[in-house]
Amino acid sequence: MKNNKPKVSLIIATYNWPDALDLCLSSIASQTILPDEVVIADDGSKEDTATYIQVKRNNFPCPVVHVWHEDIGFRLTVIRNKAIVKATGDYIIQIDGDVILNKHFIEDHLTMAQERCFATGSRIMMTRELSVDLLHGKSVAISPFTKGLRNRLNACRSSLLANYFRFRYKKDSPHYMKGCNMAFWKKDLLAVNGYNEDMTGWGYEDNEIAARLINSGIRKQYLKFYGIVYHIYHPLSSHDRETINADIFRDAVKEGSTYCKNGLDKYILIKN
Repeated sequence: MKNNKPKVSLIIATYNWPDALDLCLSSIASQTILPDEVVIADDGSKEDTATYIQVKRNNFPCPVVHVWHEDIGFRLTVIRNKAIVKATGDYIIQIDGDVILNKHFIEDHLTMAQERCFATGSRIMMTRELSVDLLHGKSVAISPFTKGLRNRLNACRSSLLANYFRFRYKKDSPHYMKGCNMAFWKKDLLAVNGYNEDMTGWGYEDNEIAARLINSGIRKQYLKFYGIVYHIYHPLSSHDRETINADIFRDAVKEGSTYCKNGLDKYILIKN
């Protein structure tokens, strides 16, 4: 672990699920290294989420910022951009509000943090039964041996294996990403203009920003056996925009794009 750790903003995307967000925040409060701030990117949740956040932030061990916009459909790219601009950290770690973090999650990401690199990790899927039990019991007690985990090999933490797999990806998927477990230098996100807001609905927004970062000379790191997150079960979102988003992603790869026109710069202008 480096002594000169960067200031870290942990961005959490959420939408109308305060019970899951509660488990997520509980796991953040137990980290071996806390983020310098938590920025909740809220894609239009109802008032119960805002009320929950207001209460939770009063006794949380680091500042909690709530970034919200109106619910007019699935606009994850938009709310993430707004959260990125609002974040004050030099290093941005990005998760979803339906995950439980291993207590070393922030520590692992910082151990791997490297200039001119961004990172993506894995996730461990939970069964519906385990998810219901944890939500009902408000518990984040989970380990690689917990009954009800799928792909549990991803729950094993090893610095030796993590370093071995760091720059080894599947050859056919250099842009593979998991939006619930990613990390970037904020300056790199600003340089590519953040997420492409032409992409609404589910799918490919993380792959597309990865393509522009890679095209800009930013190297991808793969956090395998480090930065462990457990994903709470929920039904899949609608994939009605998947084909359109996939085409935008493929165009970014084909054209070698390093910048998107419809990105976060508009919020910087508003902020200033």
